[in-house]
Amino acid sequence: MARQGVPAVALVTTAFWPQGDFVARSVGMPDIPRVELPHPVAGTGTANMQQVANSVVGEVIAALSPASQ
Repeated sequence: MARQGVPAVALVTTAFWPQGDFVARSVGMPDIPRVELPHPVAGTGTANMQQVANSVVGEVIAALSPASQ
């Protein structure tokens, strides 16, 4: 999506952050916006996922804003 000009942000957990760096560089997009989430998120329950979402929503919105592109 980002290559097509659509604002995009990758949500990456701490455990996969280094791999995210590698993938971003390997596809020629080292500056793709990313937001770091705690690990794990999946399987931790709806309440925890809501808490994580609430804690990063500001970062996601900032990463998608035209000023940060």
